[in-house]
Parts: sequence; C-alpha cells; structure tokens
Amino acid sequence: MNLAIKPAPVRKSVSVAASPETAFRVFTTGFDSWWPRSHSIGDSPLKTAVIEPAIGGRWYGLLENGTEAPWGDVLAWEPPRRVLLAWRIGADWVYDPRLLTEVEVTFTPDGAATRVELEHRLLENMGAVGEGARAMFDSDGGWGGLLAMFAAQASK
Repeated sequence: MNLAIKPAPVRKSVSVAASPETAFRVFTTGFDSWWPRSHSIGDSPLKTAVIEPAIGGRWYGLLENGTEAPWGDVLAWEPPRRVLLAWRIGADWVYDPRLLTEVEVTFTPDGAATRVELEHRLLENMGAVGEGARAMFDSDGGWGGLLAMFAAQASK
C-alpha cells in the first residue's frame, strides 16, 4: 500500500553567504527587497510585498492602485531559525481564505553561511488541481528561482 502524500511537497534549499539572523531578516521583513514584481495576484501591478513580523501577521501584496492583495498569514515566527506561512492562493491564482497550504522556511547555520530550506506542503488541500500547482511551484519560475533571488539579496 502506497501511503505517499500526493501531491508531494515542494522542497528547495539554498546556501546563503550570511548569518541566520541576516538571512531570516532579508527573507521576512526584507521580503520586498527580493520578491519579484511579476509574482503577484490582483488587478494592478505589485508595488510592495509584505510579511508582517508576528504570528497572525498578514502576508500580502500592496498594489499600485492602493489595494491589498492577501496571500496568507504568518503561522509561526521564530527568528532567526524558522517562519511558517499560510499560502491561501489557489492554483487559479485567486486568494481563498478557506484554503490552507503551508510554506515553511528554516535557517540553519552552516559554517560561515546559512542553509535555507523551504517546503511548500499540504498541496493536497488544493484538490484535483494540486498536482498542477505543484508543477508550477517546482518550476524554474517557482520556489527554486525565488530562493535564488533571495540568496542573491541576502548575500550582499
């Protein structure tokens, strides 16, 4: 009997030439410094990307037209080692407050660097479109590419 979760979580990792404290800060409160403007939802271009620094904080885009496009919320805030975000955007790129998938990011010292590991899980909560969403998150334009942008910014 196969008990593997389908779809499987997306797992990506990167080494950052920075301390865990710096890497955590750039990923979270410095989120806007590295998140690409092309990765947003809503009816207007992305102006600012925000992760509010506390459990229960919001994760959202502030759009050029002044509206907010919610993405999810902060489920765990443990600087400088871990942040857990609720991703509530469906495979149709529309916010759904009833949807829960999780993006967990951990920051582990690795010599003079930090190992940053990201897992996007609970994709089965997306139902039949979960496998397609997983393929998008696992693509070059998904979490791997996003972590590379983050690492470049955090290593400055």
